[in-house]
Order: sequence, then structure tokens, then C-alpha cells
Amino acid sequence: MPKLSRLHTQSGSQMHDPEIKSPVFYRLSQPAALMISRFKNEENSLCALLDCSAMSAKSAISKEIFAPLDERMLGAVQVKRRTKKKIPFLATGGQGEYLTYICLSVTNKKPTQASITKVKQFEGSTSFVRRSQWMLEQLRQVNGIDPNRDSAEFDLLFENTFDQWVASTASEKCTFFQILHHTCQRYLTDRKPEFINCQSKLMGGNSILHSAADSVTSAVQKASQALNERGERLGRAEEKTEDMKNSAQQFAETAHKLAMKHKC
Repeated sequence: MPKLSRLHTQSGSQMHDPEIKSPVFYRLSQPAALMISRFKNEENSLCALLDCSAMSAKSAISKEIFAPLDERMLGAVQVKRRTKKKIPFLATGGQGEYLTYICLSVTNKKPTQASITKVKQFEGSTSFVRRSQWMLEQLRQVNGIDPNRDSAEFDLLFENTFDQWVASTASEKCTFFQILHHTCQRYLTDRKPEFINCQSKLMGGNSILHSAADSVTSAVQKASQALNERGERLGRAEEKTEDMKNSAQQFAETAHKLAMKHKC
């Protein structure tokens, strides 16, 4: 009986010891681990697929909407409304589900005009439709919502319109904000929109581009200075050459006179 008791005690301790795992645990944990790994791989594949799909859509928008009008699309962000828009009482039925893109573009002809355009793609359609458009001068405020963390939410305030959006990803919003901020700095001279509640990196594109521009300017100045110095050296060399030429002519004339004198 004591022997049976010891066996019972040992088996009981094994069942309750967290360091000792039973075959049943392994049979359950291994498939679970494989399933988790599979889900992670599928999630990564889905994210990559969505990124490729977004890039393909933006490329199609650029070709279908802006290229025919001799415009160049600088950037776009896929968005959804944070709040439902009030529909007028007499509004007709909608066209179903759709995707919305906020696009920033400029004209190729001078003087350059920049604009923000809302483009939609309705469910079941492969084409894109231009819905609303504002000149960049009409943009009054860009609200990044939270300056302390990455957020996909943002607001755009125009002269007569206010929209609350959420981008498909925070990184996509960040890229769009950088392009938008730089475009405002470049093409708006009188009245620029106010950027509020924005992380510094959201406007980093401008500083990066300015830094690159400063580097180019510095390189041009150095090259110009080098050319000026080279021109000065060439000028001094030409003066010395001219002096040597005059001296040689004088020497030749003197030698000729001496030769004629001794000949006589």
C-alpha cells in the first residue's frame, strides 16, 4: 500500500508541477504554435498585398484623373470619414460602397496651380471618379489630431468645408502630410494653411527637402567660387604670356638691329 501511495503522490505532483509538461500539453501546444505562426505570415502577406494594392490604385488615379488634364499627382491618401456626413432630405440614392482618396496635384503649365481633389472608386468598378476639388489657396487648417503619438486621424479645413478623416494607416497619413506641407511652402506665398497638432516628423519632408536644397546651393556656390578663382589664375597667366610675348618681340627687334649693324 505505501508503494501505491508513493506512485499516486508522484503522479499527482507531475500533474500539478508547471515545469513538467504532459504529452497532452505538447499535442495541444504544437498545433497552436503552428496556427499562430501561420496567422502571422498571413497577416504580413495581407499587409504587403494591401500596400501593393494602394500603390496600384494611386498609379491608376494619376493616369486616369490627372494626366489627361496635364496635371501631376504629388501624393494621395486613402481615407474614410470619422463621422457620417449628413445627407440632404432630397438626396437621391447612393451608388453603394466606395473607396475615397484625397489627392494632391499641380499643373504642368506655368504658373503652377496646386489643388486637392477627392476621388472615389465605387464597388464593382475599376475606374475612378473626380468628386470634389479645392485650390490649395482655399486650405485654411490641417489638424493632425495628436502630436504625441502616431495617429491615422486628421482634419482638413477649407474656406467653406470641414472634413474629418481617418487614413488607412498612420504611415500613409505621415507621407501625405510631408508632401502637403512642402507643397504649401513651395507654391503658396501669401497665405499658408496652419498645421496644428502635428508631430514634427509629419512636416519633416520640408526640412529634408530644404536641407537638400541648401546642400545643392552650397555646392553651386563652391563650384562658382572655384571657377572664379580659376578665371583669375587664367587672367594672370594671360597677362604674363602677353608680357613674355612683348619681351620676345623686343628681344627679336634688338637682335635684328644688332645683326644688321654688325653686317654693315
